[in-house]
Amino acid sequence: MPSRRTLLKGLALAAAASAVPLPAFAEAGYVPPLRQMRGMWIASVVNINWPSKPGLSAEEQKAEYLAWLDVAVQRKLNSVFVQIRPTADAFWPSPYEPWSQYLTGTQGQDPGYDPLGFAVEETHKRGLAFHAWFNPYRVSMQADPAKLHPDHPGRKNPDWILPFGGKLYYNPGMPEVRKFCQDAMMDAVTRYDIDGLHFDDYFYPTNTTAFDDAEEFAKYGAGFPDLASWRRNNVDLMVQEMQQRVLAEKPEIAWGISPSGIWRNKGTDPLGSETNGGQSYDNLHADTRGWVKKGWLDYIAPQLYWYIGQPPADYSKLVPWWSDVASGTNTLLWIGQAAYKAGDPAQAPEWQVPGELSRHLTLNREHPEIGGDIWYNANDVKVDRIGSVSTAVNDHYQRPALAPVLPRLAGGEPPRRPVLAYAKRVRSGGVEVRAVATGRDEPFLFAVFRLDRHAGSGDFADARNLVAVVPGDRQVHWTDPDGERGDHYYVMAVDRANRTSRPSNGFRAI
Repeated sequence: MPSRRTLLKGLALAAAASAVPLPAFAEAGYVPPLRQMRGMWIASVVNINWPSKPGLSAEEQKAEYLAWLDVAVQRKLNSVFVQIRPTADAFWPSPYEPWSQYLTGTQGQDPGYDPLGFAVEETHKRGLAFHAWFNPYRVSMQADPAKLHPDHPGRKNPDWILPFGGKLYYNPGMPEVRKFCQDAMMDAVTRYDIDGLHFDDYFYPTNTTAFDDAEEFAKYGAGFPDLASWRRNNVDLMVQEMQQRVLAEKPEIAWGISPSGIWRNKGTDPLGSETNGGQSYDNLHADTRGWVKKGWLDYIAPQLYWYIGQPPADYSKLVPWWSDVASGTNTLLWIGQAAYKAGDPAQAPEWQVPGELSRHLTLNREHPEIGGDIWYNANDVKVDRIGSVSTAVNDHYQRPALAPVLPRLAGGEPPRRPVLAYAKRVRSGGVEVRAVATGRDEPFLFAVFRLDRHAGSGDFADARNLVAVVPGDRQVHWTDPDGERGDHYYVMAVDRANRTSRPSNGFRAI
C-alpha cells in the first residue's frame, strides 16, 4: 500500500502531465465548504428510477425507495429531488389529479399506501432533505386524450390540453389552467412536510406554431408584439405566482427550477453565453436569466450536461456565465450534473474519462456563487459506470456538509443550543457522543465537530472539523469510530431551514 506522501506525489505528477486539477483532498490548505447542496434526482416518469416498473406491490415500492436513500447516504448526499407529479398525475391522494400510472400501471388506481407520505417520512429519518419535483404542464407521454382516466381534468376540460410531439400538454396560455396546475402542486406542498418545491426544465414544448394555441393568443395576447413574447409571459406568470404562493402558504421551504443550461447564445443576445446550442428563452419560452435577476426563485439549478471543452456548449464557459448571473442576487446557484453521460459508450470520449465529473466540481470551486450540485439521475449515481461518481465523491465529498440556508431564511431564529452530555471512549473503539436538545422544537439534525484542542469561533465554519451530521431527536447518541481519548467535541443543533445553533459546551473525550 503506497504511503499518502507517495500517493500525493503521484497525483501531482499525473495532474501536471494532463493539466487536470488535483482532487480536493490533495490540495494543501483547501477548506471544504460547511454548507453545500449535494442532491440527486429520483425520476418516476416512465419508471426511470422509482418505482422501477409499474405494478409492484406497496412493500416492493417501499423497499425500492429505501434502497435509493441508501444510495444517497452512501454517496454522502444531503438531499433528494423526487418526481411526484410526472404527468399531471399524483404520487399522493390528490383531490385534483388521478393516481399516477407509474405506480400501478393503471392511472387512477390506488397503490394501497401514500407514496409521498412514506417517502417524506423515510427521507427525513435519514437526515436528508426531501424536495418535491413537479412537471408543471406535461399531461401524458402519449397523445390520445381518450387514454386518460375518465376523471382526469384533461378529459373533463378537453379545451385545456393540446397534443404535440406524441404527447399531451396543458395549455399554459389559459389563466384557469395555470391556476389549476398551481392548486394541484400546492396541495402536496401544504399537506406534506416537504423541504422544497422543484420544477424541471419542461415549459412550452418547443418554439413552433404546431403547438396550436393561436385561439388563446387571440384572446389573451393583446399588447404583446408576437406569440413568443406572450408565451414567455405566461411562463413568467407561472414562476412568479408560484413564488408568491410558496411565500404565502409555506415560506420555510425552498422554491426553485432546474432549467436547460443555455439561456441564450451570445450570437443571439450579447448577454448570452459563449455557446451555440438550444436556447431556453426562445425554444421553451423560459426566461431563466430573468427569473434570477428579478428574484423570483430561491435557487436555480441549470442542467450543465456538457463536458469541459465541449463544442458548442462548453461546461467551462457556462459555469462562469451562470455564476455571473447569480452574483449579487439572493438566488442560490446549484449545478445539474450529467451522471447519466459518464461512462455511457454512446457518449463522446471525454465522457469515458473517470475524472470528468470530478473536474467539474473542481472548476466550480473557482466560483463562490456555486453552492453545490444535483446529480441526474439516481440510477447513474448508484451504478457508477467507470467509477466517475465515486471519483467525484472521493475527491470532493471527503467531509460531511450541511445543506445551504436560503438567504431569505438566514435571519430567522436559529435552534436552541444543545447540551453535550458526554464524550467517552468505548470498549469497541472510538468515542461515543451524547447530545441533548434544549429547545422546545426537536432539531432536524445534529452537527458533530471534533478538534484536537479547544475550539475557537472560526473552527465551526471549517468542515474539516465536522465529523458527522446525525438525524435529530430530543437526544442523540453517536459513536465516532476515529475518535481518540483527548479529542474535543462540540455539537450544533440544525433546524429544517438548515440554520444552526450556537455550539454546545465542549467536552474532552475521556
